[in-house]
Amino acid sequence: MIAYINTLPNAFSLGLIWAIVALGIFISYKVLDIPDLTVDGSLATGGAVCAVIINAGGGFWLGLLAGFIAGVLAGLLTGLLHTFLGIPPILSGILTQLILWSTNYKILGGQFEFIKTATHPVLISLYDPLGALWKMGIVVVLLVVAFYGFFGTQLGASIRATGNNPRMSRAQGINTKFNIVLGLMLSNGIVALGGALYAQYGGRAATDLGVGAIVVGLCSIVIGGAITKRISSNFLIRMSGVVLGALIYQLIFQTILSIEIGSFRFDDDLLKMLAAIVVIIFLGIPYIYKTYLPKRGKQKKKTVEE
Repeated sequence: MIAYINTLPNAFSLGLIWAIVALGIFISYKVLDIPDLTVDGSLATGGAVCAVIINAGGGFWLGLLAGFIAGVLAGLLTGLLHTFLGIPPILSGILTQLILWSTNYKILGGQFEFIKTATHPVLISLYDPLGALWKMGIVVVLLVVAFYGFFGTQLGASIRATGNNPRMSRAQGINTKFNIVLGLMLSNGIVALGGALYAQYGGRAATDLGVGAIVVGLCSIVIGGAITKRISSNFLIRMSGVVLGALIYQLIFQTILSIEIGSFRFDDDLLKMLAAIVVIIFLGIPYIYKTYLPKRGKQKKKTVEE
């Protein structure tokens, strides 16, 4: 039990990093209503660019900024493929992801690169989980407040309107193509920022860093949505729910990995499968509840009346 408690600061620090990634995915998935698969590539791109710049002596702040800009450019490419070439959004994301896979390999000069933390300072580190926890807490709070402020502006409201009803938005004179591109740029920029922070925390950037990012992000959104929908539909509450969902997801992960029964311990090679199963559970339970339980309730009611 004590060993498990000692792992919690690390779990919550990772949860807050993934919360940033989930907030980026929230923009494309919930605000724009576009399942953007670019994020699996842009997360790794953010980490790769950040690691290379830090090792070159550019500093971690410049690394974070460059990682964010790299993600913005990735989102721009996906947005242009979809809006100006008419390629479906899912396929656009896959094509950009493939381009980024090769790009990340060239940036790193191989499959991975370690950050030389002994000679180059980083913002957060695995070896200081408590320090990373409060720093990431501040970053997440600032990001949520900034999002809330931006999406309350006229431009932010037009992006939300584009996602809610594109046809009506166009009828109202809103440039939906511009909004889609801008939203995807912002989304992937935030995801890449999360990737840059993740690389600093682990001291390593890799081409496969973002594999499964969309799954973690969606799971965080689903968990958060299940909690906040009973509270309020306020945009700030919904974003806070995404953060809470990421923390809960990471806590579930950490708990399962910490289980030891005799010689049994969860196989680390099955982590991606575990992530998929968690998403299936949280997506499937609400559907089962809506589809089957109401019918069973009506049948019972009908039987009583007869």
